[in-house]
Amino acid sequence: MPGLKVLPSGRPGRGRLYVNRPDGLTVAWYDRQANRISVLADDQREAVLAVLRPYLSGDWTIGPPPVPSRAELRRLHLPPDQDLAPNRPGEALLGELAYGAPGGGRARHRMRRQLAASQRTGAELDLLEAEDWRVVHDVPLPGLGLLDHLLIGPPGVFALRTVPGRRQRAQVGDLLLTVGRGTPAPDPRWIRGAAARASRALASPVTPVLSLTDASRVEVAPSLRDVLVLQPPTLTATLRAVPPTLKPPDVEALFTAARMTTTWLGER
Repeated sequence: MPGLKVLPSGRPGRGRLYVNRPDGLTVAWYDRQANRISVLADDQREAVLAVLRPYLSGDWTIGPPPVPSRAELRRLHLPPDQDLAPNRPGEALLGELAYGAPGGGRARHRMRRQLAASQRTGAELDLLEAEDWRVVHDVPLPGLGLLDHLLIGPPGVFALRTVPGRRQRAQVGDLLLTVGRGTPAPDPRWIRGAAARASRALASPVTPVLSLTDASRVEVAPSLRDVLVLQPPTLTATLRAVPPTLKPPDVEALFTAARMTTTWLGER
């Protein structure tokens, strides 16, 4: 079939590749995680293979679309503005910076620094999706603001707040976090509250995590035992080492709930 185009969907390296006709109608898609091509009509198989061949690798399969699970059917009925799954790391900051963030040059510099930190942590978390983890970025928590990342995997659910280390020493205490000579900030208290809020919304235990990016050194108070303090690039290795508590169906069920804005906007 002439004129077929390949269009990506979702975050880079994660979403599907869709094969569309010139009129925009989808005739097939390639799931890069499952390495499977789903074709809606068998007579289009050869044309679909021809346009997708440059993107294929390994042992791929092709056939009709698989029967959707109940969780997938629920996701298909989500309006775009109620689905958090497509969010990129720092989605809200990207929008503010693109359309004129309030404040002067210093405020914008802080936002860009925060965005870079969130993107670095988010990029590492996204890599875990190849290992059956799920992640949602920029989760709205009414009264608290935005949770940078919510990670769901075999070891459980993790609420992550990203803190730029600014190439300085970071000191993390029970209640406050100090970077360099800056003013102590209540990040440990905030992430505890965010994790508690997420736990109520999902009806599941949630571990609070502080992710410190680009700090020259991190000192954690020995008394701080309920908050994980992690740093890229060892962040994902540390999370993988946590003993598993969830089975794949549990991960998918929690992800289905976590990606819906209605899960969070009714929680206070």
